[in-house]
Amino acid sequence: MSQFISVFDMLKIGVGPSSSHTLGPWRAAQTWIQKVKENKQFDLFDELKVDLYGSLSLTGKGHATDLAILLGLSEADPEYIPIEDVFIIVERINTQEEILFKGGKRITFSKNSIKFNREFLPFHANGMTFRGFANGKEISTETYYSIGGGFIVQENDNLEDEIEINKKNFPYPVNRAIQIEEYCERDNIHISDIVLKNELELKSAKEIDFELNRIWETMLECMYIGCHTEGRLPGGLNVKRRAFDTHQKLIKEAKYSNPTEWISAIRGSEVKFREILKWVSCFALSVNEVNASLGRVVTAPTNGSAGVIPAVLMYYLVIENHAADFEHIKKFLLVAGEIGSIFKKNATISAAMGGCQAEIGVSSAMAAAALTELLGGTPAQCLSAAEIAMEHHLGLTCDPIAGLVQVPCIERNSMGAIKAIHAAEIALETDPKDSLVHLDKVIDTMWETAKDMNKNYKETSEGGLAVTVRMADC
Repeated sequence: MSQFISVFDMLKIGVGPSSSHTLGPWRAAQTWIQKVKENKQFDLFDELKVDLYGSLSLTGKGHATDLAILLGLSEADPEYIPIEDVFIIVERINTQEEILFKGGKRITFSKNSIKFNREFLPFHANGMTFRGFANGKEISTETYYSIGGGFIVQENDNLEDEIEINKKNFPYPVNRAIQIEEYCERDNIHISDIVLKNELELKSAKEIDFELNRIWETMLECMYIGCHTEGRLPGGLNVKRRAFDTHQKLIKEAKYSNPTEWISAIRGSEVKFREILKWVSCFALSVNEVNASLGRVVTAPTNGSAGVIPAVLMYYLVIENHAADFEHIKKFLLVAGEIGSIFKKNATISAAMGGCQAEIGVSSAMAAAALTELLGGTPAQCLSAAEIAMEHHLGLTCDPIAGLVQVPCIERNSMGAIKAIHAAEIALETDPKDSLVHLDKVIDTMWETAKDMNKNYKETSEGGLAVTVRMADC
């Protein structure tokens, strides 16, 4: 028995730069405020304080964790808030040293109200505690953990409060990859068919299409914005945006006025091998440059790895199949989401728990499997593609310079996308029966690798590039 994880859990619309360090804390703050309102404590508050622990503390400034806390406490929704309002709300709170809540209530919140604690809580590396006070007395204390991909839990949470996936609730219960393979072989169906049938137990076909299209449109808009925005990224590293210049060289004199026309323009461009590599890289870089500047992205499965899946899907649309339509996009996203959920159930998608293999590695595996299905691969070949992609990310550390989701994070999305495409091509030319390593085995190995990895290489900025390259060098 396992928890059901929807495609819409794995692919969430939110604000950058990090799903675990920005979106998770944002959602946790929202959840706490809603909880104290429901139990009638909120009206008694006259002061709030927040403690951040472990990785959230060590790289919180670079990941905008403090900004996310302010926005979450303010009850702003990361999925729908206008991006320009993010900075307006944060500036107002920092200037006035108070939070204005819905209904007009104001509560003191100074710059010292968020405390960064270097120690780690035992349950998870990304811990945070919210405290509410009345007349100097603490009357509410709640601790949450951001476990990757925007998911949050409390230590006493259990699956009884969640939807469990079993034959009674869902036609195709899935916990391990081998089950997908068995279902597909037995019923002669594709992976996307299995995922859709399960999703239809929770949403109508119309709702699923609407939400998947909204996810794709957000991805496309993100790539479009990133390819048409020049300058340097915020945060202090002075990183130059590269997608703009690359795009200018590739698109040349093509005319277009919106993302849809842009796709047509790209389809008419040169398609030599080097240009294809550059386009895929450009798509991936564009997304993560938007992410690094607190733009709107789709967590896939995390914000730090948000560029891989859009880049590979865009590759299919503009290079592989110019006649592709929404049905192809739909199948791609369904397969990608399911592969990501298997990693989450059996390992982790949190860099603070597993290093970058848990983010770029997982996203590359998701994209590889999805692309393989669109290219006509069998379900077994799709799983083989995911295995190949992850196998060559095993052990990848997370060592962001200055705690920013910029170096080496942005480039890694480009590499993850290219690896996904390559993995799909290898899988398509391979009989899965000849493969020595199954996807489930590589997922188990990835989790064991994560547990063995030195904590300095798990999103702490206390090892690797983050130590050898200092801010003073930039």
